[in-house]
Amino acid sequence: MPFVSIRILEGHSQKRKNEISRRVAEAISEVAELPMEAIWVVIEDVPGSDWFVAGKPVREPKGS
Repeated sequence: MPFVSIRILEGHSQKRKNEISRRVAEAISEVAELPMEAIWVVIEDVPGSDWFVAGKPVREPKGS
């Protein structure tokens, strides 16, 4: 059973996360020839203050 873990910056709508999950599951289902029910997708929201690029947070915490 494939398990996909996706981490994205917080702030995306539930509708967008549903669409991402559906498309990822469909692609794996098609390529691996598995039923959709066998594919698990987890989307984890990460605050910008915990996401770093070039050693700097994507978004500074409020009050810093």
